[in-house]
Amino acid sequence: MSRVICAGHVNWDVTLRVDSLPDPDGEATVESRVGAGGGSAANVASGLVGLDVPATLLGSVGDDEHGHAAIAELASKGVDCRHVVSTDDGPTTVKYVVVDAKGEVFVLGSPGVNEVFEASALPKSALAEADHLHLTSQAPATAAELARRASAVGTTVSFDPGRRIGDRGYTEALRQVDFVFLNDREAATALGDSGNGGSVGDALDNATLVLKHGPKGAEVRDGDDTHVHPGYPVDAIDTTGAGDAFAAGFIASRIDGATYERALAIANACGALTAAEPGARTQLSWRRLDDLVEAI
Repeated sequence: MSRVICAGHVNWDVTLRVDSLPDPDGEATVESRVGAGGGSAANVASGLVGLDVPATLLGSVGDDEHGHAAIAELASKGVDCRHVVSTDDGPTTVKYVVVDAKGEVFVLGSPGVNEVFEASALPKSALAEADHLHLTSQAPATAAELARRASAVGTTVSFDPGRRIGDRGYTEALRQVDFVFLNDREAATALGDSGNGGSVGDALDNATLVLKHGPKGAEVRDGDDTHVHPGYPVDAIDTTGAGDAFAAGFIASRIDGATYERALAIANACGALTAAEPGARTQLSWRRLDDLVEAI
């Protein structure tokens, strides 16, 4: 039985390290090129199993070389992939992640099948047995249905909607979740400068907000209560996947009863470790976190 189910994107990432991010009509030198598994839901599931939390993945890949490699990599780490849909309707989604010497990132995505899975691919029994459901970028109707089904069986739900929170129609899903993860740019879109983001902002009224401030730490806004952690100073090498590692640390801590302050400390440590190393998936473990967080 998995304690956490992660639903959303399963991709193949091609990471290009460049000397600098080019301006329009500019050029950069590619210093290295590496292919590996990626995707927000897959990254969180991988992080969770590294933190000794059994995790199941719900998503979709193409029946192709990249899809087979992505699933094999996850399974080798202990992620339960039995509910990942393999389809011949199109290719596995490939993301081209361009990273400069400061760790800044931009992403180029190719069309693929990472959103063809449906909520029905996950049995009701799996949701009922899980402690938590974590949603990431996916088709809005699928996210809403999964959140509704989880709530109906008493399973808590978190959602990290990603950079397209303002234009993907996630309002229905956001109304049904317990926790929402947002970085500063996403929070500005969702909440607006005045704290009122219209329909998206209204949908967040009953959710606990987990706000990621990058190198400045993170905070939890639970009703009128705010909990803050300042983060950890690290030299960023590649920020790809840092937010997913943060989510894994936060979820792993909370399902074991950690306070918000402790959950933020662990989440920030996971994000910092990931940002300090190349690639979207740093191998998380409680032993590695000892260097940043006391008395784990």
